[in-house]
Amino acid sequence: MAAAVLAVTAFATACGDDDKKSDGKSDKAPAGSVLPATVDTTMGKVTVKDASRIVPLGGDVAQTVYALGLGSNVVGVDTSGAVLPESKGKPTFGNSRGLNPEGILAQRPTVAIGSASVGPRTAIDQLKAAGVPIVLIPDSSKPEDAVTRITTIATALGVPDKGRTLADRTAGEIATAKAKGAQAATKPRVAFLYIRGQANLYQIGGKGLGPDSMITAAGGIDTGTELGVQMSAALTPEAMVSAKPDVILVFQKGLESVGGVDGVLKLPGVAQTPAGRNRKVVAMDDLELGGGGPTAGVALNKLVDLLHG
Repeated sequence: MAAAVLAVTAFATACGDDDKKSDGKSDKAPAGSVLPATVDTTMGKVTVKDASRIVPLGGDVAQTVYALGLGSNVVGVDTSGAVLPESKGKPTFGNSRGLNPEGILAQRPTVAIGSASVGPRTAIDQLKAAGVPIVLIPDSSKPEDAVTRITTIATALGVPDKGRTLADRTAGEIATAKAKGAQAATKPRVAFLYIRGQANLYQIGGKGLGPDSMITAAGGIDTGTELGVQMSAALTPEAMVSAKPDVILVFQKGLESVGGVDGVLKLPGVAQTPAGRNRKVVAMDDLELGGGGPTAGVALNKLVDLLHG
């Protein structure tokens, strides 16, 4: 099937209009494009020769591609990128951990770019075998990682100058937000809870999970990390009572999945904490707390306000 898709691509390239494919997407290189470009990835060095048909894998990567002015070159997104306004009407092909390689190949991509954690690996291998350059970059573990990720994505897609401008702006916003958090009069104890009510999944986050670094950068104390939690652990009454959080932090979708703040207060041990007694539950979007894209500084500033307000 992959071979057939590549054959169709080659035929369309040879016989079709120079500027447009049959789906109306531009096949022109981005303005000012500097390609080919070779970048370091988690799978070794990869050379990108054509960024006319981009598949971003992951919402923060899609955010970055759009912020670089390459939206018209995006031919499809995964479900995390589909929530962005710029993705309206674009094809989708599974979530970032459950990609549909046939769906991606059907969009005739000239490059796919995403975080190292996207998969499954069989899907990545299938794309690679079909001849699609795959640029996988390290996952974001702290807000500052967004700067490096932006630079790498921009270089791979042939717009390094735009990347430097966007990276510099993002770095400045992160620094300003961190300074604001450090100067805050309070230092709240924060428990990040990963909750999915429909799946009966309730966990407390800790070291290595994205929100941990965001909490610390915002001038808070991650109580899960303090308890020795690595990544995440099952939420128990004992853990919550020991954590003594002043603030419960959740994803917006998680909050909605349990029916709002009242639902969070019914989770094991939450009502017995300072946060529970004061109904101090704050929510942010998944992409905001991920902190791996060009909105990292803006999101961090928002978290500072939520934690210290």
